[in-house]
Amino acid sequence: MQMQADKQLSDEQSREIAETIREELARRRISRQALAEQAKLSLSTLEKVLGGRRPFTLATTVRLEQALGVSLRKSPAVVAAPTAANDVAPDSLGSYAHRAVTWLEDIYITLRPSFGDKDAIFAYRTEIVWEPKVSSLVFREGERTDTAYEHTGEVAVPHQSGFIYLVIIKHGQHRVITVSRPTVAGEMYGIISTLRAGPGSQLTPIAAPIAYVPLKNIPKPSLGRVAPDDANYALYRKHLRRTVEEPFALFLPA
Repeated sequence: MQMQADKQLSDEQSREIAETIREELARRRISRQALAEQAKLSLSTLEKVLGGRRPFTLATTVRLEQALGVSLRKSPAVVAAPTAANDVAPDSLGSYAHRAVTWLEDIYITLRPSFGDKDAIFAYRTEIVWEPKVSSLVFREGERTDTAYEHTGEVAVPHQSGFIYLVIIKHGQHRVITVSRPTVAGEMYGIISTLRAGPGSQLTPIAAPIAYVPLKNIPKPSLGRVAPDDANYALYRKHLRRTVEEPFALFLPA
């Protein structure tokens, strides 16, 4: 008797799952090889199910769901329980339910070029959590050397663009960070658009690459202004270069 975990899904379910996985691979810019390794599947198996040469099994689907952090199965016959009003973000942030974005909740090391030293990288902690009081994900920055500029803001996760927006609106001023959805390893890459503080009260609009790397991916993170002689500098520089080299973001010349 075949075990329940090896149950084969229908052709229609397999086609829907394959389409969803291909969309996630394209959106996150990850390879099939990387996904296969993360899901602990052989590349041959993944290629066959995505190509329709073999149906998905329940066990394979569960492994892929865990690797991608998304649900791949649709259950139209099951009526979902009503969602509490404070468990869904407002329309302005994407109308997402808390249970649909738990994969974003984590502590990240945030990396961007230093605005004051062209050779240094600025690194600090950012925590993304669900805040019931505002019914949305929020992000909180910490352990910045310039503590006066530590920010807390809202997280928008619209379905249409496939990107994530970390937004601060304070006294009419806006700071927006646009990043990709997480890679298999949980990293997010994109652009920060903000103001650079200069002498006195001088402020200058500035945009730069930015990366969010899960804290667990960096055993001994360096924070603050990270110089080229720091042990983590090469790793941090690699993440920032990945932002523009793959590219997750484009910077056009004038």
